[in-house]
Amino acid sequence: MKIRILKNARLFTPVPSGMKDILIVGEKIVSIEKNISWIPGGAETTDLQGKTVTPGLIDQHIHITGAGGKQGYHSMTPDTSVEDLISCGTTTVLGLLGTDGVARSLNGLYAKVRALELEGVSAYMLTSYFGLPPLTFTGSVLNDMVLIDKVLGCKIAISDPRSSFPTENELLKILREVHVGGLTSGKGGILHVHLGAMETGMSLLLDMVKKHKFPIQHISPTHVGRTKPLFEEAIEFAKLGGIIDISTGGTKYDEPYKQVLYALDQGVPVEQMTFSSDGNAGMAKKNKDGEVIGFYKAPIDLNLANMRSLVSDAGLPLEQAITLITSNPARNLSLKHKGRLENGCDADLCVFEDDLSLCDVMARGAWAMKDKKILFQNAFST
Repeated sequence: MKIRILKNARLFTPVPSGMKDILIVGEKIVSIEKNISWIPGGAETTDLQGKTVTPGLIDQHIHITGAGGKQGYHSMTPDTSVEDLISCGTTTVLGLLGTDGVARSLNGLYAKVRALELEGVSAYMLTSYFGLPPLTFTGSVLNDMVLIDKVLGCKIAISDPRSSFPTENELLKILREVHVGGLTSGKGGILHVHLGAMETGMSLLLDMVKKHKFPIQHISPTHVGRTKPLFEEAIEFAKLGGIIDISTGGTKYDEPYKQVLYALDQGVPVEQMTFSSDGNAGMAKKNKDGEVIGFYKAPIDLNLANMRSLVSDAGLPLEQAITLITSNPARNLSLKHKGRLENGCDADLCVFEDDLSLCDVMARGAWAMKDKKILFQNAFST
């Protein structure tokens, strides 16, 4: 089992912890101390020379098997590579389906999750997709939650012309399956809700909490920054104790980091917000007349870019900004061994220069990037 010692790390766990050494055995953090002077035989020692070290980044909404298809088969986007993830510090992903539950399958999604795990990062998934009835492996969301190891919750869409327009009662029934499945499996369990731009907004979700008193921690709304009215509802949801997910790579009314600043100004704690990329979602290129002239996939590196903007442009302390892509999504997904640098946690970490440029990445105890050179590769890289 590989033993590594990282010396002289300016550590953010994400709490600022000063200069520390980190002992890693296999995939786990075993000890964090002011000075680890006893070096086990065969240990690999790396002097980080005071560089900033944070937990590895978590992307809790990314289309790892591709998405798109809104303009026909040729507009379907390709899947995600492990190199793409590591290049922006992402060591943990939650993969999901979008509008398409026909050409894209849960079987294919599960296979991609396993492939990324074999390539060195951590990967999980949601069952179902935009529509109703739920698309599952086993015939029910509850069974998927209990029996499929990598399933952390369920996906559905509301307030979108492509959704199935679920009723309040239908949503409550799915929420019950997610909740009970999470209790039984020890996973927590979330209903991850795609929000479109229709005027109905988040009214159904707010009713779940205010009228029916459903435990808010099981409801995970995403794309909340698509429109300004929708974001105002998201702020209300967060003040009720929910976690709201701001897409950095999809449709948005303003820059995601500015949405965070606005929410903070309205009294939303930073602990109640996350970034996710919506990476690989199909986006249309349009000319000045609004005609579609091509396609591109939503970038997967904008979580990191917006975190940097919060620090460098807005002056938010790093220990707050980094939580949007580390400890907050880990808490939302009930991943107790992710999102923090503590004894017993997975050895996922990012190493930054003073200007927050990413230089090293470790995933599950192995160097995935060193001196800005990506070391992890998929099986077909040349």
